[in-house]
Amino acid sequence: MNAQQEFVKWLSDDIIDLKTKDELRRMSAEEVNDAFYKELSFGTGGLRGVIGVGTNRMNIYTVGKATQGLANYILKHTDNKKVVIAYDSRNMSAEFALSAALVLNANGIEAYLFESLRPTPELSFAVRYLGCTAGIVVTASHNPPEYNGYKVYWEDGAQITAPRDRDIIAEVNAVKDYSEIKRMEKGDAELLRRLHIIGEEVDNAYLAELKKLVLDPEVIKEMSDEIKIVYTPLHGSGNVPVCRLLAQLGFNKVTVVPQQEKPDGNFPTVAYPNPEDPKAFALALELAEKVDADIVLATDPDADRLGVYAKDKSGNYVSFTGNMSGLLIAEYQLARKEEKGLLPKNRADGALVTTIVSSNMAEAICKAYGITRIETLTGFKYIGEQIKLFEEAKAENGGKLDASKGAYEYLFGYEESYGCLVGTHARDKDACVAVMALAEAAAYYKSKGLTLWEQMLNIYKKYGFYKEELASITLKGEDGSKKIVAMMDRMRNEPPKTIGGLRVLALRDYENDVRNDLMTGEEGTTGLPKSNVLYYELENNGWCCIRPSGTEPKIKFYFGAKGETMDSVQKIVSAVKEDLLALANR
Repeated sequence: MNAQQEFVKWLSDDIIDLKTKDELRRMSAEEVNDAFYKELSFGTGGLRGVIGVGTNRMNIYTVGKATQGLANYILKHTDNKKVVIAYDSRNMSAEFALSAALVLNANGIEAYLFESLRPTPELSFAVRYLGCTAGIVVTASHNPPEYNGYKVYWEDGAQITAPRDRDIIAEVNAVKDYSEIKRMEKGDAELLRRLHIIGEEVDNAYLAELKKLVLDPEVIKEMSDEIKIVYTPLHGSGNVPVCRLLAQLGFNKVTVVPQQEKPDGNFPTVAYPNPEDPKAFALALELAEKVDADIVLATDPDADRLGVYAKDKSGNYVSFTGNMSGLLIAEYQLARKEEKGLLPKNRADGALVTTIVSSNMAEAICKAYGITRIETLTGFKYIGEQIKLFEEAKAENGGKLDASKGAYEYLFGYEESYGCLVGTHARDKDACVAVMALAEAAAYYKSKGLTLWEQMLNIYKKYGFYKEELASITLKGEDGSKKIVAMMDRMRNEPPKTIGGLRVLALRDYENDVRNDLMTGEEGTTGLPKSNVLYYELENNGWCCIRPSGTEPKIKFYFGAKGETMDSVQKIVSAVKEDLLALANR
């Protein structure tokens, strides 16, 4: 069917409610085409799209279809019929979460629904804590206010990965009509004891696990009145758990940005509730100047990403990229664990897990501590998956660590997009535990007379000056999707010989699982699952990567290099960036 035919079908379908039909009648021709030209696809990360009516929108019908497909998969593949559901502060999040719960209930599946908004990492934790077969979180993470989304987790607490993701997608796509979606009333679900409202018990258990991960409670106690923290939840779900956690640990000088403290899906004080965006820190930095804060922290709406500013020696606030904050936490964790004798006896049995677009400084850090670096595809679900694989390999090896058999101890994981995970309580990035780890690190380094920024400079001096950048091009609608496909085809089929004046040494095409060495002509495999990603290995430690976003109408370009000074590496990255964008748009 074309967009107009789908539009007419919705208008005539008895399943579609009258309020939705009224909205349909008010739509312009252009709005109809954008809302119906395709179905909002259930991808490997679930759903994400603009809230509204239509097949290409987030609404109770598209959410219902996704949930019915998930229910069909659960009924066919497991006897454990329990699913936990969380949601953040976005518009319609609570409605979508309840709707999903009632679809599951109508299929005979128990749903554990949080009483109010919760962070995504707590959902990841809750899956295993409650012994559920799956989890759902309703969030669009850091996207603009008009978006919402829906992510699925499996029994290990990580987002679904291959081959299960493909099988669930197939079940969702097999639901051809909204009449196939089973539903029941909330009161009936409660009477049948299929709907369970959860809250404080899970909150307490989650925070208890986080507090176990503190490496130096004494330094926190010593510096509790010295470290000043400004924090903003950006109108999201982080405020209550983050503030509870910091207070319980003994951080006494925490100030929350009052204008951004309360949950609000319209995000009235920011255009884009993303801690990667410096504009999101405007109010927090203003407050930090007033209270003379040491660090300024911001979490996104579902509290899985953390943005950071810290004072430099002159008292100015300096921003940290996701790579920088991840590497700073990694160095702190590894150095203190080494000092306390907490690293594996055979260092190679310990693993630091990053993605292919994260800083190559991670490799230098791993070499310094003798541990293993493992790379995954972009997306924290692949880091979470590694934890499961480590545990399975360890169990097969009689509970013993052995890197040669894949039985690693997970030490830390991070990705460049402002997400990391200390510990294994969750299997997704966790900004709550990242806040805790950075606050502890800030206390420790301040006890040594250092700011976090001064420690970051020490890390650069120790390992070299690494620099990474990201550029995104947003191309909405049907025409935009075609342009993104054309860009990828052109860069795949006509690879450049140089980028930014640097020779291309090798091209990794993850979609075709091929690594071509352009110097020797040798061909090998990437060693990772198939994904529509192109990665260019450049001379002199340079690299760049291109991939379409799996959740947004964007194509993303990543760049990285190493230099002798910050200025020299910036020049290299800028040249690579300028040239790659020109090549992609030619």
